[in-house]
Amino acid sequence: MTFRVLISTLCIFMGATSDSYGMSATAQQPTVLVTGSNRGIGLEFVKQYAAKGWRVIATTRRPNQAKALQALARSEANVTIELLDVTNGEHLASLAEKYRDQPIDVLINNAGVSGDFQGPGQSLGTLDYTTVDTFMSVNAIGPLRVTEALYGNVKLGDQKKVIAITALLGVHSFKYGGFSGAYWYKVSKAAMNAAVYNLAQDALKDGITVTLLTPGEVAVEKVLDPGPNFISPEVSILGMIDIIDQLTPEDAGAIIRYNGKRYSF
Repeated sequence: MTFRVLISTLCIFMGATSDSYGMSATAQQPTVLVTGSNRGIGLEFVKQYAAKGWRVIATTRRPNQAKALQALARSEANVTIELLDVTNGEHLASLAEKYRDQPIDVLINNAGVSGDFQGPGQSLGTLDYTTVDTFMSVNAIGPLRVTEALYGNVKLGDQKKVIAITALLGVHSFKYGGFSGAYWYKVSKAAMNAAVYNLAQDALKDGITVTLLTPGEVAVEKVLDPGPNFISPEVSILGMIDIIDQLTPEDAGAIIRYNGKRYSF
């Protein structure tokens, strides 16, 4: 066998192997990073992206307590759990250093706090002003801090997409849900929408698409008595991933519901 024939044979064999097993370790396996991934829609994002064969970086404030996420990481080799409190500069610096020069195709800013919408603390007459800083730091500023820390990674990605999970309770055109209460949640989400919209305009010059997505009314673990209009995390995330797949620069700064419906600010 000549050298040329040998090389041709090896190339054919390697090509067949890659086709048989999907993406090899050196192929362009897309990467997604999800914040607040220990439960709810964050965990469902991890599950569905892992099932699609993506490399998934799943962050949480308390990895040791994230039992469901730990179990998923044990069963899915493409899931890595990382410590991250989105308000902690040292956590962000450590994460950015660990993944320096590694591409992130999709960055999903999901971490957030909601509190009791109708309970003491977020209702007029009982507003707890000692908690507003936490809401603002996590919900409004968190996505900016995470995105800025990992901006270089997103620039290296093929897809170059940044997502912030918002809520219609923070949208003026939706009348902030049309019900009383949830003051700090509504205020912090409205501020996040403004911050992310500005981020979206700045990121366009680098070919990065930044978009706001709303998950709908999702029957996650903390919802004790979901109503008939609630949807499962599976349905919500399927819809949002489909939207993420189809995003273009024209969607920068848009607010899009899991079912594709769009809202103005």
